[in-house]
Amino acid sequence: MARAGLDTHTLVLAAAELADAQGVQEVTLAALAAKLGVRPPSLYNHINGLAGLRTLLAIHGLEQLYDAMSAAAEGARGEEAVHALSQAYIGFARQHPGLYETTLRAPEQGDTALEAAGGKVLSLIIQVLSCFGLDEEGNLHAVRGLRSILHGFSTLENQGGFGMPLDLNVSLTRLIRTYIAGIRCMGQEADELG
Repeated sequence: MARAGLDTHTLVLAAAELADAQGVQEVTLAALAAKLGVRPPSLYNHINGLAGLRTLLAIHGLEQLYDAMSAAAEGARGEEAVHALSQAYIGFARQHPGLYETTLRAPEQGDTALEAAGGKVLSLIIQVLSCFGLDEEGNLHAVRGLRSILHGFSTLENQGGFGMPLDLNVSLTRLIRTYIAGIRCMGQEADELG
């Protein structure tokens, strides 16, 4: 019988707290059970083992990332929207380093819930980049580029890789401006080839 007050959502939130505080590798069923004050077998009433928990964490992380990026980009267009979306992405990675790490996982074939959560993030970024006039393939390359920039930046920051005494937000703003200039060139190339 499941413990009263314990449900899947509660487990995921507790696991996200553990991931952010100690790192995603430290999220184990034993650690989660200890945090919740239950025995590990009680967790199986709500999740499908550690793999199931990690999938639920990834979905939760992607939903939270989407919400942050969507709220930041709402009402913005063009360069302003790209900057807002980028700042929200980095802000999420700063605030939730462990949960952010779970969002990087590619879904296994047939994992429709994880695919859908990732698809919402992808669609949002494509929507924001649509004003640059890229074709479908160009949009996907542009999304990969932006994701690579933002992931690289957040990972380096999280790992203490930026040792110089420069404002990281200024660096990010300049990096995104450079990226946007590149996207504009991609759009011009498409026009010239078309």
